[in-house]
Amino acid sequence: MKVQEARYVMSNSDYLKCPQPILPEYAFIGRSNVGKSSLINMLTGKKALAKTSQQPGKTQLINHFLIDDTWYLVDLPGYGYAKVSKVERDKWEKMINDYLYNRENLVCTFVLIDVRHSAMAVDLEFMSTLGEAGIPFHIIFTKADKLKPGQVANQVEAYKKKLAELWEEIPPVFVTSAEKNDGREPILQAIGTYNQTFEKAK
Repeated sequence: MKVQEARYVMSNSDYLKCPQPILPEYAFIGRSNVGKSSLINMLTGKKALAKTSQQPGKTQLINHFLIDDTWYLVDLPGYGYAKVSKVERDKWEKMINDYLYNRENLVCTFVLIDVRHSAMAVDLEFMSTLGEAGIPFHIIFTKADKLKPGQVANQVEAYKKKLAELWEEIPPVFVTSAEKNDGREPILQAIGTYNQTFEKAK
C-alpha cells in the first residue's frame, strides 16, 4: 500500500470530540523520545507532518491525520519520562486510556520501542494493560540504524524472549529506521489488510 495524501485534521484532549468513528483508525504510541514523529513522517512520506523535537513530551493531545481519505493515523502522547508534573502526566494517562478503551473504530495500536534498549518495565506494563483490556496491538522497534544489523537481531530476539515469559502469543513485530525508510512497507501492508477487513465488516 502506498500513501498518496496525508493531512492533519484535528487535535483533541477528549476522544468524544475526535472525528466521527466511520473510518478505520491506527494509534501510534511509545515512551517519550522513542522517535514517534520521525516514524509517522517516514510512513506517510511527509517530512513535516508530525512535529519532531529533541524535547520529550512534545505531543500532548490526540492528533488525527487523515490518510488518502480512507483511514486515520493517530499520534498519541508519549508515556514515561517526559519532564512534566504528576498532575499533567495523570491527565495525559486518563486522556490516552479513555481513547484506547473507548474508541470504537480503533483497529490496532502500534507500540513503539527503541531497539537500542532492553525491555523496560514501563513498556511491558503498558502492553500488559492493552492485553488485559483486549486492545489489539503490534510492536514497532525504532532507530534500527543506530545499531549494527546483528545487534538489532539480538535485541529483538531478547525482547521476544522476555515477552514470551509474559505472553502465550507474541504480538506482531516490525523493525524500522526512519532514517533509512526501513520497515515502511510491512507496516503499511498490515494496515492495508486491516482496512480491507474493516470494510467487509461494515
